[in-house]
Amino acid sequence: MSLDLEKQLCFYGSYHHNPVNIAIHMTCVPLILATGLLLATNTPTLNVLPNLPLNFGTIGAILYSGFYILLEPVAGTVLLPLIVGWAAYSNHLTTSAPDVTNKTAIVVFVVAWVAQFVGHGVFEGRAPALLDNLVQAFVLAPFFVFMELLFMFGYRPELQKRVNQAVEKEIQKAKAQKVKGAIKDGKAN
Repeated sequence: MSLDLEKQLCFYGSYHHNPVNIAIHMTCVPLILATGLLLATNTPTLNVLPNLPLNFGTIGAILYSGFYILLEPVAGTVLLPLIVGWAAYSNHLTTSAPDVTNKTAIVVFVVAWVAQFVGHGVFEGRAPALLDNLVQAFVLAPFFVFMELLFMFGYRPELQKRVNQAVEKEIQKAKAQKVKGAIKDGKAN
């Protein structure tokens, strides 16, 4: 996976152009990341740091944060305490109230995934990015959502403009391929 921020944002953005689908993802992707990390804290633990035991949830939070810092140092650094802080709180929750915490997390996780597939099927009209590149979609989705939020507040407008232009080209290319495929299959006159 490339550390080219524009290329990564363009890849993910080309699958998320419809405003309703974007809103669904802006809500559901953070919930999926949060519940995924929380559920991963149920794995065996090595107590190295107080309040932040080393388990798959903590390791995942560190890896996500590290990758985001490599992609975009300022935004990644802003996101680091949120992700690692959530991992610490998740460890607390799964230790202090594991039954209700895990059941709630599973429900939120499933509902958020269903909502995203509805967003793609009903509003976007295009399969999710994870069907083309599973790892890239899972790793990039939370950062894409965070960058979209930062763009809304005016962060790096020149980058946003370039990404939006590249996304539009990718969407047009995908639409042309879809039409070409339909003609090839004899579905068009």
